Amino acid sequence: MNPFPYSDDNKRYHTLSYHYMHTFGERLFKAAIDAGFTCPTLDGTKGTNGCSFCLGGAGEFAGNCRDSVTKQLLGEKERIFKKQGAVGLIAYFRVHTNTYADTETLCRLYTEALSFPGVVGLSIGTRADCITEENADLLAALAEKSYVTVELGLQTVHDKTAVDFGRGYDYKVFENAYRLLKSKNIRTCIHLINGLKGETRDMMVESARKVGLLRPDAVKLHLLHILKGTRAAKEYEAGEIIPLRKDQYVDIICRQLEVLPPETVMERITGDGPKAHLIAPKWSLDKISVLAAIDKELAARSTYQGMLF
Repeated sequence: MNPFPYSDDNKRYHTLSYHYMHTFGERLFKAAIDAGFTCPTLDGTKGTNGCSFCLGGAGEFAGNCRDSVTKQLLGEKERIFKKQGAVGLIAYFRVHTNTYADTETLCRLYTEALSFPGVVGLSIGTRADCITEENADLLAALAEKSYVTVELGLQTVHDKTAVDFGRGYDYKVFENAYRLLKSKNIRTCIHLINGLKGETRDMMVESARKVGLLRPDAVKLHLLHILKGTRAAKEYEAGEIIPLRKDQYVDIICRQLEVLPPETVMERITGDGPKAHLIAPKWSLDKISVLAAIDKELAARSTYQGMLF
């Protein structure tokens, strides 16, 4: 018998599919959008090179920023329906920093996405230093009428690591932005990356533990991908970054799940690396195998999400 309460199957963690089914009564999929935003670490505000691991802000998994939001959603709908059948859609503003504009621009783009047939909500990827009182008020107003998630790319709670990869703000800035969003009842998802340069297993688990104490609505756990053309690739070639082995990653994920609240939705526990650009680790390309290994290890340890929370 599965001891984890937020599960309808063998999963010992709170999956996004479980959350969608129990919230909407149907399957939902994210339709990725590139709305043409930039980032403070790219436009010269805090730098021009971006974070060390970033390659185009995950743009390979979204549409063409020269196309309208509507046209991109049409393409995503066709792609998703072809694979999954007719399902509900979340318009996912994925590329770069999607609150990094004036509120009039943000309102226009978000409203266009919400007006698209079949879209039931928004997921907005952004940075903590680009959350303001003004855009938080806009997001709160939208959240009163639809399903809205703000995804904050924290990556680590350790400021020394953040300085090294070029995040551009410290943990206190994140904490303030998170509390502002929650004060306005905005669903918030926090991103963490495992395998960052110089971080030990205990540091990665500490990031999950500290984030868990905030009781976030959702968390995404990612693996550091070494991608061609990034500063991380040069550090890898110089021997400064040693990618995690699959068994190491599985162990870390199990330990992180244990210290996260059981009600927190795990929107992702492994990540996609664009195959054409991925240098290492190659094992990450087989997502099904990684997820199966995590399920197997959780069962072998007789543990589950929140067991040590």
